[in-house]
Amino acid sequence: MSINDLFKALSDENRRKILDLLRNGDMTAGDIAHHFEMSKAGISQHLSILKNAELVYAVKRGQFVYYSLNATVFQEVLKWIIQFNSNK
Repeated sequence: MSINDLFKALSDENRRKILDLLRNGDMTAGDIAHHFEMSKAGISQHLSILKNAELVYAVKRGQFVYYSLNATVFQEVLKWIIQFNSNK
């Protein structure tokens, strides 16, 4: 995980909304697209950035690709952030 990729992914409001949607469970790109007023190609680009930052992962099931949150990355980021709050 590149911290730069992570912050780039989180900097966009649409990508943060996608992450919020995925908190409720796995979704296809089409399912995600129903929540936005943008093209499926636009959704695909946002999902690609989220995958590059390892915030989501994709699993093909039949003819569909399902996107899921990668909770491990969020845990690693929290550990990194918390270190700045410790009294050394």
